[in-house]
Amino acid sequence: MSVPERHNEKLRALVAAANADDELYGLWLAANVNAIERLGMTDHGPVHVKIVMNIATRLLRLLVEGGVEPSIVHNYEMGHDDAEVVVAAASLLHDVGMAIHRADHEAYSLFIARERLGSLLSGIYDTRTASIVKAETLHAIIAHRSDGKPLTIEAGVVRVADALDMAKGRSRIPFAAGSTSIHSLSAAAVESVHIERGENKPVRLRIELSNSAGVFQLDQLFREKLAGSGLEPYLELEANIEGEGEKRLFQEFRL
Repeated sequence: MSVPERHNEKLRALVAAANADDELYGLWLAANVNAIERLGMTDHGPVHVKIVMNIATRLLRLLVEGGVEPSIVHNYEMGHDDAEVVVAAASLLHDVGMAIHRADHEAYSLFIARERLGSLLSGIYDTRTASIVKAETLHAIIAHRSDGKPLTIEAGVVRVADALDMAKGRSRIPFAAGSTSIHSLSAAAVESVHIERGENKPVRLRIELSNSAGVFQLDQLFREKLAGSGLEPYLELEANIEGEGEKRLFQEFRL
């Protein structure tokens, strides 16, 4: 695992602890067996976790640069570096419950994450502060479920970051492997996801599509994840179709 640390020593220590945690890596592998081999879904293991952690960290930093105050800063007078630890830890652990089952995996992730966080945060925080970071992390994990209700900026960031791992067929919408449906076609149509500083809002999400079917991903998955995340006022999204390979039904899509 790696993420741009930007001199955040707490984040560096967290990622180092995760890389040294063989039990955590085993859980990621088990999550992938259930997701890929048994359910025919996209991966929910190390690759997905790394992508989500990097997306979440970038989202949070752009929000902070745009004047948005993380909840752990607002409510506990902690630092932006602590907010980065929360989103990184939640990203690392949000899908470990897949090692048990897809159904209710977010809830299963909670009790696994609670145990792993004890060792991951050891040496970074004192006991009382670690309890706060752990609680904020667990909240972000459970709030990424489909009907989740994030109460913090950090939880909203993780929820949205999870949905943005959609490029090159990496959709979070489950569909039967090898099937031809709007799910599979739309997933294949998302070429790239770019997270940039916005013009009118702190964050601009620019999605490149190879086919207009990709709008289904944005309208079905991303809209659901964004709704109620708390990040709606801070994000602008646009999607564009690359090339001339199909009859264009639209030029640009905005959310």
